[in-house]
Amino acid sequence: MAIMPGNSSYPSSPTFQPILESIATDIAQTPGRGRPADYIPALAACDPRRFGMAVAELDGTVYGVGDWRQPFSTQSITKVFTLALDLAREGDELWEHVGREPSGNPFNSLVQLEYENGIPRNPFINAGALVVTDRLQTRTGDAARTLLEFLRAESGNADLGFDQDIAASEAANGDRNAALAHFMASYGNIDNPVPDLLDQYFLQCSIAASCADLALATGFLARHGIRADGGRLLSRSQAKQINAIMLTCGTYDAAGDFAYRVGLPGKSGVGGGIIAVVPGRCTLCVWSPGLDERGNSVAGVAALDRFTTLTGLSVF
Repeated sequence: MAIMPGNSSYPSSPTFQPILESIATDIAQTPGRGRPADYIPALAACDPRRFGMAVAELDGTVYGVGDWRQPFSTQSITKVFTLALDLAREGDELWEHVGREPSGNPFNSLVQLEYENGIPRNPFINAGALVVTDRLQTRTGDAARTLLEFLRAESGNADLGFDQDIAASEAANGDRNAALAHFMASYGNIDNPVPDLLDQYFLQCSIAASCADLALATGFLARHGIRADGGRLLSRSQAKQINAIMLTCGTYDAAGDFAYRVGLPGKSGVGGGIIAVVPGRCTLCVWSPGLDERGNSVAGVAALDRFTTLTGLSVF
């Protein structure tokens, strides 16, 4: 059953536009917008005052405000789509290689891997995403290209592509990811050569897309596994699983606070983007490059908090 809005001063439809405009006004007046990710040099120069937000309804209607058509570096947001593509191919076998629990540690932590025998806590920390990318690479021969073609199809934007400068910047500063991959390989939890896997992973994270693109591309999770063309990617149960993991693990070690404030499945990236899902109703993407100390967009979280408050749309 589709989730319906709660009591609110806004109508449930026909348009989200006035809500987005109200949010943008509020965000523009908010001081303290955080700092861009400075450990990836190509992201460090982004202006933290930039802000865009889009909402996509199930039929593909999109509303937006601010820089909602400006491409930005998707980074860890792509982990959601890679997970969906691999889960669709191998099903529950995936969960023998990556867990489904919150980590409680930073997204690039090595701490838990040793005493958990090389099995990452969840697919959204870097170790878990490397495992999922590795498994998709085994099944497709080109995980990054498979992901890109999926995003192009779901967003309707054939111009989406890799940002080679971002990928090169990440590769030049990717020692921690290399360490994670080699460590898991020592436990037999990586199939492909680590250098090849890292190339795929950095390409995956480098994809540039806008809020409109990502809100549309996330729609299959609001449609319970149904793609934009009406075909089924995931079973209803699998879509539920991904939404659940987004809620509990999608915003690094701040997932509890995000669930408390926003009340939606979400996934953030250090490029400043966050996607969110209202199952049965709509999907959202917000972008602002200024991050908090846990790697989540300060303005993005605030905007999503405001959205669920104004509309009453939540999974709770």
